[in-house]
Amino acid sequence: MDSRTNLIKAIRREGPEWVPKVLHGELVGFVPSVRALLEEHAPGVEPADYLNLDVRGVTLNPTRNPIDFSSYHAGLPPGADVDEWGVAWIPGSSYHFLRLQHPLGNATTVEQMADYPLPDVDSPQRVEGLKEQVEAFHRRGLAVGCYPGSIFEQSWYIRGMENLLTDFVQRPEMADALVERVTAKLEGAVRLLGLSGVDVLILGDDVGSQHGLLMSPALWRRHLKGRLARVIAAARASNPEMAIFYHTDGDVSTLIPEFIEVGVDILNPVQPECMDPAAIKARYGDRLSFWGTISLQQTMPFGTPEDVREEVRLRIRTVGQGGGLILSPSHVLEPEVPWENIMAFIQASEDYGRY
Repeated sequence: MDSRTNLIKAIRREGPEWVPKVLHGELVGFVPSVRALLEEHAPGVEPADYLNLDVRGVTLNPTRNPIDFSSYHAGLPPGADVDEWGVAWIPGSSYHFLRLQHPLGNATTVEQMADYPLPDVDSPQRVEGLKEQVEAFHRRGLAVGCYPGSIFEQSWYIRGMENLLTDFVQRPEMADALVERVTAKLEGAVRLLGLSGVDVLILGDDVGSQHGLLMSPALWRRHLKGRLARVIAAARASNPEMAIFYHTDGDVSTLIPEFIEVGVDILNPVQPECMDPAAIKARYGDRLSFWGTISLQQTMPFGTPEDVREEVRLRIRTVGQGGGLILSPSHVLEPEVPWENIMAFIQASEDYGRY
């Protein structure tokens, strides 16, 4: 059985031969210090190949029609980068410590939301050549995932989180004017991705903190649930076989039944600091698979290699029964994670992960 077939069987809980393993960085990029570690220990080799990971990531092509957002940003400091959605990313003291400047942070009208220019992520040009990339990985027996964007996160990047959450409550017509347009763009992008043969559609919105949801369930249902359902439906219409991966950090246990209802196949990362992976598996494991479960706040950076091995062993025993587990640290490996712990994760996954 090749790696792609095994991953699909794991997602579908159909008797995989081993527990697949992934590092989040393979899908969204490694932080520079971890990339440097990988280059030091495996010069000239792709990290995913060196570590024998079970998924490869592909990305949308860059736009050929960049938008000039200069009128939305005044006085940006040196080093600031404005992305294709018009959000300014201002560097901080280290890789992840970025400050965002929100182009619609001062908007006061529905018209400003409706007139704001959005990028062409739904253009066929953005997936030109992607099918060939996917097929090349498939010929190697590898599964492929792709992240085309998000609904809530992209909307608050543009508007500002506090502003958008306030809009949800006090100015719903303003929230709708922006979030609906972002959703429509994402619907178009996932339809194109389905045609490329991608195995795993990676969606995500951090709607939880480690102490509960960022908003009430009622607000999530009003503004996000139906839109997430539409994006998933668009993906299914394009490629019914594509697995739907949904990322949200934090304790989102309240919403898990509704994630299943709208069509999520895989929940990520099941953050062990605030959700019990074994309990979640026991309750929902007949309808949902789990990608992650390994502590990135404690075990990976601050545990010993044996601590890492023990947590991997525990997750396989308590979450991996019958499939439905893709092992991964709960997010991108941070600079504090030592090389010995990365290798302990990889080796333990292989040592204990055979069914």
